[in-house]
Amino acid sequence: MRILIVEDDKDLNRQLAEALEEQSYVVDRAYDGEEGHFLGDTEPYDAVILDIGLPEMDGVTVLEKWRADGRAMPVLILTARDRWSDKVAGIDAGADDYVTKPFHVEEVLARIRALIRRASGHASSEIVCGPVRLDTAASKASVDGTTLKLTSHEFRLLSYLMHHMDQVVSRTELVEHMYDQDFDRDSNTIEVFVGRLRKKIGVELIETVRGLGYRMTRPENEGAGKSG
Repeated sequence: MRILIVEDDKDLNRQLAEALEEQSYVVDRAYDGEEGHFLGDTEPYDAVILDIGLPEMDGVTVLEKWRADGRAMPVLILTARDRWSDKVAGIDAGADDYVTKPFHVEEVLARIRALIRRASGHASSEIVCGPVRLDTAASKASVDGTTLKLTSHEFRLLSYLMHHMDQVVSRTELVEHMYDQDFDRDSNTIEVFVGRLRKKIGVELIETVRGLGYRMTRPENEGAGKSG
């Protein structure tokens, strides 16, 4: 899962990025509204953390431009404690949620997890596919109750496929959501990670859709209502 942080306070930006990276998210960072708008307009993100009080272009304007251009990624806005009007303006501009400064980083992480789950149609913090269980709150995965030992790339791959269960996901899309903007991306490595993940899961849940990509599918005897 790939997150964009647009926050001009460099210390806060770094703290948020480090916390997200510890939870296996891929993070891109911007420090002003113009840079943030450009990244959000040209790169695919699973969620954005957007400060309202930004230099160059304020956060509300950035968000309005994204929504006007059809950018639908979930956006969590950061507002000052005494500026209730910023919260209203942000929500009206298309924000999905807000956090008031000062805040605990854990609250931001929880809200981001919830936004990503909701955007992909999952209500619970746990997503289940057959014997595989993804705990989004703890950033862990298990098979039949046994915790999987996954690399960060393998976890990101599994997480993205499970969030988009029963959907065909192309290699290009996986690459775009598993690596940051500066990474030397190679879609051929996705096949390697898929192969490793299949071995560790030990069950046939990841289907190769020839010429299109991959799809993680629930076992036929598992009802759709058990996905989360």
